[in-house]
Amino acid sequence: MVVGSGGPAVVVGSGGPAVVVGGASGIGAAVVDRYRSARIEVVVWDRAPGSDILCDISDPDQVEAAASATRDRIGAPTEVTVTAGMGASGLLMDVDPSAWDRVMGVNAKGVWLAMRSLAAAMAGADGGSIVVTSSVSARLADRTMGLYCASKAALDMVVKVAALEWAPAIRVNAVAPGVTDTPMLGPAPRQGPWLSGVAGRTPLGRLGRPDDIAEAVLAVHGMHWVTGQSIECDGGLARHSPIDPTGRPRG
Repeated sequence: MVVGSGGPAVVVGSGGPAVVVGGASGIGAAVVDRYRSARIEVVVWDRAPGSDILCDISDPDQVEAAASATRDRIGAPTEVTVTAGMGASGLLMDVDPSAWDRVMGVNAKGVWLAMRSLAAAMAGADGGSIVVTSSVSARLADRTMGLYCASKAALDMVVKVAALEWAPAIRVNAVAPGVTDTPMLGPAPRQGPWLSGVAGRTPLGRLGRPDDIAEAVLAVHGMHWVTGQSIECDGGLARHSPIDPTGRPRG
């Protein structure tokens, strides 16, 4: 099935049903919009009120309850997208040790919990595809973002191992955005020195938008001979290494 959302048309792979974890805002909401534009049934997990299923993915009990409710509602999904995550900044020398547990608990452990909670049902049915959102920060050393970088690097390895462990029934991949204009950026001024500097260093000349990443997510779901990969979707930003979050070009 082919659907567009104000941009190039994208093939929506399986025809559903689908689950989007973290689908109430940002990249997840853009993925949900594309599914719904194609009239594909999609179940949204999120912490935000108004989601189909309320779930904090850092809590294993909530994840299992969400998975059970999903199976009762739609059976085994054929496509699962996990966009839930949290930002983090601070110097490795300074951050409180509890921040390590919090960031890893969402960006690595929480995503793993969500993936595996639905994988068994998928493998026992017709299989399918799982795509999670990683980051270019999984391989770039961003000063002041050590915990975030470590959490996304861990997630990339979870993807690789899951792709081996769950094959051939389930393909598992990641899409790795660069800096994308989502609520995770918080109040940072889009024309301030950091974000205007990022846009200026991006070969395609702007920040990413949620729909840019949603386009890549759905394209990867439809790539039936691709698994265990992290596909960068960053407008070329990662060609500059490292990215300094204070906005100063380096190297």
